[in-house]
Amino acid sequence: MTGAGEEAGLFRNAESSQRATFLELFFDLVFVFALTRISQRLITDFSSERRILLSEASQTLLLFLALWLIWTFTSLITSRLDPDQPAIQLVVVGTMFGAMVMAVAVPKGFDERAIVFAAAYVTVQIGRTAFLFFVHRTQWKVGVRVSVWLGLSAVPWLLGGVVDDVAVRGVLWTVAILLDYAGAIAGWPLPVLGRALTTETPIAGEHLAERYQQFLLITLGESVLVIGLTFSGASFALDRTTAFLVAFLTTVLLWRVYFHQAGHQLPLAITTARQPGRFGRSMSFSHLFMIAGIVLTAVGYELSIAHPLGHITPVWLYTILGGPALFLAGRSQFEYQVFARVSWSRIGGLIVLALLVPALLHVPPLVVSGAAAAVLAGVAIADAFRSRGRTVPETPTPPT
Repeated sequence: MTGAGEEAGLFRNAESSQRATFLELFFDLVFVFALTRISQRLITDFSSERRILLSEASQTLLLFLALWLIWTFTSLITSRLDPDQPAIQLVVVGTMFGAMVMAVAVPKGFDERAIVFAAAYVTVQIGRTAFLFFVHRTQWKVGVRVSVWLGLSAVPWLLGGVVDDVAVRGVLWTVAILLDYAGAIAGWPLPVLGRALTTETPIAGEHLAERYQQFLLITLGESVLVIGLTFSGASFALDRTTAFLVAFLTTVLLWRVYFHQAGHQLPLAITTARQPGRFGRSMSFSHLFMIAGIVLTAVGYELSIAHPLGHITPVWLYTILGGPALFLAGRSQFEYQVFARVSWSRIGGLIVLALLVPALLHVPPLVVSGAAAAVLAGVAIADAFRSRGRTVPETPTPPT
């Protein structure tokens, strides 16, 4: 049995380091691999002739959303509980193994490895919650709420893993992922216990901010990996070299736009928010959009480097322009969460990307990728002009 003193020792205290531990950085390596599997699956979807492309892409999206929940829940746990404690380290290692199994299953996650992906996901989510419930029962109400909601979603996850019809699997897994996200957003409400309040589980704000920043950086690293592998396997012809340079420039611009003001001020924003727990939870969704945008951008530039002057299909066009658009949409939400406003350059960039779609329907992928990079460069330049003359960083004013 775990005593009350031991349970209290699992929580972070004022003296706890706000930096991510080496184990957490080690944990992130699994998600570098997972993101490469997601990217490769999307590349296969977009570069092959499929009659049900939208369905294929939706399947990949479901797998990505499940992986993101695994990572963000783990980061929330280590921002509330001390990751230097052996019990919490065991949680991180166990989650790491489950995420690795899910990542390995991703390429065929909607086919013969569907039950492997679903079983690994359910085992991680329920097993982790049950273990934490056992080792620190002072938060038993939260444990009961989360367990009930995860138990509900486990049914369609596991049923979807064993059915033979892929369309039925898609429906069941869509219901399951919606239950998981709805529970997290609503605080896992139950009839008697109500919903979990953000004040029930205080978080280490600087630590959580660093974890989001680190995951976005590893996503950019995965983008560099995709771009580098594609270019290294191709000839160094002028068109492919130009596409490679544009892709690298775009990655740099994504980094620059993210960290300008809001990205740097995220730790202070979380620690000064009126409801840090709620703020931290909302960060998950804005970063989800930005990370999905970076992954989609990497896929678009893989297509651009491989076929720089080839015939562009509408799907390729939407991918090359849609990745930066999705990133800017998430970045706009992120800026509002930190400063309670949205810069006109973000909105302007989204509008320009939308207007470019009909204008670029009949040009090579290299031209489209160059146009997307130019839009991101315009956003970065506008940011630089807006900050010109500012000697101190802007103070966060989170609305939460």
